[in-house]
Amino acid sequence: MSKTAETEGALETRGIEQVPDAERTAKTRGLFPTWVGANISVLLLTMGASLVVAYHLNFWQALVVAFAAPAVSYGLVGFIGIAGKRGAAPGMALSRAVFGQRGNLLPGALIWVARWGWETINAVTGAYALLTILDLGLGFKANPVLDMVTLLLFVVATFAISGLGINAVRKCSKYATYLFGVFSVLVLGYLAVHTHWSKVMHHGAGSTASLITAVGMIAAGGVSWIPSAPDFARYLPRTASSKAIVGTTMGGAGIVVLPMVLMGAVMAVGTPDLATATDPVSFVGQILPIWIAVPYLLIAVVGMLLINSMSMYSAGFTAQTLGFRIPRHWAVSINAVISLALGGVLMLVATSFMGSFIAFLSMLAVAFSAWTGVFGVDMFRRREYDGRALSDTGRTSAYWYRGGFSPAAVAAWAIGLVSGLMFTTSDWFTGPLAKNNLVGEYGLGWVAAIVISGVLYLVLPKPAVVSPAPSAEAGAGDAAEESAEVPIPAGV
Repeated sequence: MSKTAETEGALETRGIEQVPDAERTAKTRGLFPTWVGANISVLLLTMGASLVVAYHLNFWQALVVAFAAPAVSYGLVGFIGIAGKRGAAPGMALSRAVFGQRGNLLPGALIWVARWGWETINAVTGAYALLTILDLGLGFKANPVLDMVTLLLFVVATFAISGLGINAVRKCSKYATYLFGVFSVLVLGYLAVHTHWSKVMHHGAGSTASLITAVGMIAAGGVSWIPSAPDFARYLPRTASSKAIVGTTMGGAGIVVLPMVLMGAVMAVGTPDLATATDPVSFVGQILPIWIAVPYLLIAVVGMLLINSMSMYSAGFTAQTLGFRIPRHWAVSINAVISLALGGVLMLVATSFMGSFIAFLSMLAVAFSAWTGVFGVDMFRRREYDGRALSDTGRTSAYWYRGGFSPAAVAAWAIGLVSGLMFTTSDWFTGPLAKNNLVGEYGLGWVAAIVISGVLYLVLPKPAVVSPAPSAEAGAGDAAEESAEVPIPAGV
């Protein structure tokens, strides 16, 4: 049996090493359902409701937010995804070429820990969806024991999908996309008939500042996927179109984010408690009839399983880059156990789910954005990665630089991270520079982190780019890429 056939089986056996050209047979169109699956979450409904309740936006302003937020954030996701087809390795493994073998441990550790919170939030939301289904369908009321059982079931299912690897994620994403599309049309149709549109359309407009803040809040969710983008593009051939990578990423995310955010905004006009509910899912059963609510929530559970599976899939690679010498699927189990423990605490103790979620999202976006600024700028000067140097974590690695660190990258990342936090405001933390300026008041600390870290890395002296010795196969692929690819600015 060929290696290509093996990689198409149930269990993905590759870790953080480069994927050989012979196995890079994926299609760019496969990214579309992947990023659809990454956004099938009822949390988007709740965040859409917050546009009306917390930011006081009207329908047309909510439409602008729902369009602009995924365009900005998933434009960045698609742009960083180009590195996956150039280097054929996960994002945090390619990051070694930028930060150095030891320097990469700093952003890698922070991103890994940040994923714990992201996976915890999604696990809790999935558990709430299961609880609501049990209540609507069987009359079972939530209690601490049932809470923990549903959370356990969700985490175990997540581990099963992410442990199997990229093919399981792709197949689940494909079928979830079809199901989600069908039932979203049903929900939209129901809302169109039963919504008091005069009340929706006469809702007062919010300020421009609130509009910008809302774009940043919705976009922050997409920003959290940026370091993972190469993980899902590394099986693409060298000749894959960069424009197609960006386009399918933005399209897959946008086709979900836009209608769900708008649906949440429309629902909130009649049900303002939606934006502040402790349980962010049970409102679906109050607004929709059972025959729509139950199957829709079942699909939402599948969607949230996919979101968490994708996150844990990437987290497994991150753990391996940090030095955990275990197979990828066992590395995934570490995050599964952590999300189970933290999820139990959140379900039993937290009093405001959405408040905790938005505060966490603000901090998460800054943590990922500082890395994005450095890595993104580096992509404009680096067209390929040395697989041997990526795997060699010792002093003989071409990516060892100075003592294992790239001073320019580490310094730019650290300063960008601290600066972004200083401009960040949330329920948990308010930076000293977050008031009386356009960035801080608009909640765009993550934008400050990207810009500051990127500009610093651009101007600081950097190590020379290390290129692998060209092979006949690689050379042909690179030549084709050169003729087909134009670097795409972040955010396009």
